Amino acid sequence: MNEQQSEQPDGLVRLDNVSKSFGSLHVLRDVSLRFERGKTTVILGPSGTGKSVLLKHIVGLLRPDAGEVYFDEQRVDRMSPAELVEIRKHIGFLFQMGALFDSMNVGENVAFPLVEHTRQTEAERDERVEQVLEMVGLPNIQKKMPADLSGGQRKRVALARAIVLNPSLILYDEPTTGLDPIRSDVINELIIALNRRLGITSIVVTHDMVSANKIADRLVLLYDGRIVCDGDPQTFHNHESDLVQRFVKGQADKEDLDAIRRGFEQIDEKP
Repeated sequence: MNEQQSEQPDGLVRLDNVSKSFGSLHVLRDVSLRFERGKTTVILGPSGTGKSVLLKHIVGLLRPDAGEVYFDEQRVDRMSPAELVEIRKHIGFLFQMGALFDSMNVGENVAFPLVEHTRQTEAERDERVEQVLEMVGLPNIQKKMPADLSGGQRKRVALARAIVLNPSLILYDEPTTGLDPIRSDVINELIIALNRRLGITSIVVTHDMVSANKIADRLVLLYDGRIVCDGDPQTFHNHESDLVQRFVKGQADKEDLDAIRRGFEQIDEKP
């Protein structure tokens, strides 16, 4: 465990030396991370570097080939399906495309975790649904169907569903994908508000550096299944690594640029 992790004693989530492969593809390589309560950590990295796989380990959707995964000091990777159900009540998950049920209206979508995991009455569920929809800025839309909503509204309804059980942790998988800059910033503001007003711990997987810079207390860059950089935004942006700087600035690497140049040169050389 590195020096930075030892400075975060109150970790809600902990991964110790986690490795995961799919056949010959090594996705996570001996990854150790501690996520502090009440903070927002953004996980960055190129596609295929293990970001979403890391989230799935936290909720027990995947089990590591090696290493250990803990939520609130309870070891997740050895839990039975019934034990995982109890853990997941404390974790909200905002999927990349929202994952709303098309056959249910907004109210039914948001209430679904309450129906599955509580004994609340219908009136109590309706009150809680109304409350969380107001929190995401979408009051009085319970009767609308997902198909009647914009992409940004669907994301916000999905976020309302993710917080309806009052979780201590929310996992966000590319929360601003497919949204214009204005709608993306609405999601950013909601993540910040949930953190500051409710003290919710957030782990956010994204490629969106504008979003990352706005919401993050801490940035972690994964590359080839390993942690390349881990620190606050200022430390991250001042990092000397060429890889880190290219990712921060959105610059293509030299190998890709050279391959493109050679491709055009070959075309030019043909008679």
